[in-house]
Amino acid sequence: MSSVRLRPPAQRGGPRAELHDRHEDGHRLHHLLWRLGPGFRVCSSAVLGGGIGPRTWVLNAQVPGGYPRLDPDRHLAEIAAAEGLTGEGAGLMTAAEVAAYTSAHDGGVTATVTTGLGVRGWAAAPATGPRPGEAPADAPAAPFRPGTVNIVVAVPVPLSDAALVNAVATATEAKVQALLDAGLDCSGTPTDAVCVIAPEPGPDGGEPFAGPRSTWGARIARAVHGAALAGARPAH
Repeated sequence: MSSVRLRPPAQRGGPRAELHDRHEDGHRLHHLLWRLGPGFRVCSSAVLGGGIGPRTWVLNAQVPGGYPRLDPDRHLAEIAAAEGLTGEGAGLMTAAEVAAYTSAHDGGVTATVTTGLGVRGWAAAPATGPRPGEAPADAPAAPFRPGTVNIVVAVPVPLSDAALVNAVATATEAKVQALLDAGLDCSGTPTDAVCVIAPEPGPDGGEPFAGPRSTWGARIARAVHGAALAGARPAH
């Protein structure tokens, strides 16, 4: 595995993403890397380092389609180690072309999105399995599939725990709005992931709200909508 830094995504303030190139098993792949350092928290659904807590880096790594490994968290840790990263981090994966990322900015918020919509649909899909009155059967564990619409949002102000969770919901709402505005009949893919980066709060606990009509939630929504719409339009 090797890594070469390419052009940085154009971002304004806050943590900046770096685009890297690497080679794995005959594939040329890319990943985006945010070097946060101390003093940041992340709220995410990432396969590595998900949840809410201090994080010193965020990684969004491209993997080949038909991803064969069963240990994505370990794979992401290997990529992070090859970059010389230490401490706790958050790692996302996607089979989409990471070098085709899109980004948008609003009032100090930056949203960076990698988009792949080959397998898309609505979140509330018809149930499958036993008919009414039958006992449910244990469903086999689904194999891991890399996320295809990955959203990383960098917010320049501290957010409370509740606001971090609200920010993830706001980003998801804005993504769905962007997909509909792009003319796509879907709410996303089954493996989309969201990651919100914000400074650690002080004694005041941070901003209490991040819904779409709050100051920072509105900025998150507009930034995510802009980046997701730019990424979704070529797929239509």
